[in-house]
Amino acid sequence: MQESRIRKSILNAKINLIFYFLVLGISFFSRKIFLNYLGTEFLGLTGTLQNLLSFLNLADLGIGASIGYVLYKPIFDKDEKKITEIVSVLGYLYNRIGLIILVAGSVLSLFLPLIFSDTDISIGVLYAVYYGFLFSSLIGYFINYRQTLLGADQKNYVVAGYFQTANIIKIFVQMAVAVYWCNFYIWIIIEFSFNVIYACILNYKINKTYPWLHCSVEVGKQHYKEHKIIITKAKQMFVHVLAGMGRNQLLPFLIYVYGSLSTVTYYGNYTIITLKIQQLFDNLLNSTGAGVGNLIAQGNLEKIKEIYWELQGIRMAVAAFTMFAFYTLINPFITIWLGEKYLLSSSIVIVLILNVFLAQTRGTTEQFIYGYGLFQDVWAPVTTLMITVGVGLIGGYYFGLAGVIAGDCCSSLFILHIWKPYFLFKCGFRSSIWEYWRKQLLLLLIIIISFLMVLYIKNLLQLDIPYTYWEWTKYSVIITFLYLSVFIPVFYICFKPIRLFIKRLTGNRKIK
Repeated sequence: MQESRIRKSILNAKINLIFYFLVLGISFFSRKIFLNYLGTEFLGLTGTLQNLLSFLNLADLGIGASIGYVLYKPIFDKDEKKITEIVSVLGYLYNRIGLIILVAGSVLSLFLPLIFSDTDISIGVLYAVYYGFLFSSLIGYFINYRQTLLGADQKNYVVAGYFQTANIIKIFVQMAVAVYWCNFYIWIIIEFSFNVIYACILNYKINKTYPWLHCSVEVGKQHYKEHKIIITKAKQMFVHVLAGMGRNQLLPFLIYVYGSLSTVTYYGNYTIITLKIQQLFDNLLNSTGAGVGNLIAQGNLEKIKEIYWELQGIRMAVAAFTMFAFYTLINPFITIWLGEKYLLSSSIVIVLILNVFLAQTRGTTEQFIYGYGLFQDVWAPVTTLMITVGVGLIGGYYFGLAGVIAGDCCSSLFILHIWKPYFLFKCGFRSSIWEYWRKQLLLLLIIIISFLMVLYIKNLLQLDIPYTYWEWTKYSVIITFLYLSVFIPVFYICFKPIRLFIKRLTGNRKIK
């Protein structure tokens, strides 16, 4: 069972990373093609319509995020009857949500001529694109809801593989259409058609993987009252996700309030880099989520805590490396890429890097909280939002952009890094929080000592500041090698869970 969890997690990570780089490369190339042949106005229209429809999908907040918790136990027990009932209940709920979104989307469409009154794009194209996107999103509610089982069963690589393959082929076909015909109607027909094809292939794969899974809306309606825990958890998750979205949306606004459009642009240049790197590591580290749920369903507390610290150690190590790389490399890269006038002050960069570090290191605790279904602390996300806004307003007034970002740091520190571990250890592990802080402080001490040692050695070497991409590449290789040569031995020697993790991967589990 353990080897199966590791194997599936590694497979999920591999698939996510492969498609991350493929889609990243194709997106830059396709963006240029679409801009040249379809025009900025059409791309602006598609982006705006997708944002409008994303608000309608708020109706789903909570159900999709919480369903995995309900499925972990029956998947571990191989209770096919219970799994079928739960997925059927999900289908019943998604069917109702889909109808709500269809009605709301149809009402919203009446106002499209008013919303896009200034565009030169014809009303026919406007409605074709809108309903193409709307019906594509509804496929997930009426047809593809069973893919949730693949995610909970650590087979999300199937979903990612089919979806991203279909997405890549779709983009190439759309590029060909843009170049040879430049027809908006054909473009949106391809958009919708590939979503239908993807749905058919995915459901065929689900039928082959789970031939016993005969779910329906009628079965879900019959068993809905038996699984009201889904709605309970969904309501709790709704608050968490909604507050998180509010926090993410308000931060750029606060930056603008205490800065300018230029400040927002300068900040955006940095976050383009930090978000892409975060996304890369999230694709690698978040692949263990379903495995954590499966582990918790097994019920072996000693093993659960052992895996927790292995994953936390890996995440802290990755976050430490990211923090050091940003600290030493991001300003030289911005200088080469855009010019010195686009550099932010050292204080802003340090607070930004700290915020990235806090965002990366909370993931393990969140995975285990999801696995245990501990969503009842609905006050926590609301408080997080209030701290972000409150400290951001005060900090922005006195310290500008650095103070605004500090608001996000404070909310992350006090709620996500102090309260959430306490909540997990008390209600999930049922252990003393001091066990957490002993090991967490050791991890932080290792990171700080390694960080200072490498900076000291770097200053002794007196490396030249890079002024070209080639010089920056050589500089980053030297910096990376220097950091890893110090950090890895210290980390391996001082933190036992890392030694356990490495020996687990190599097949030797005996730890002295």
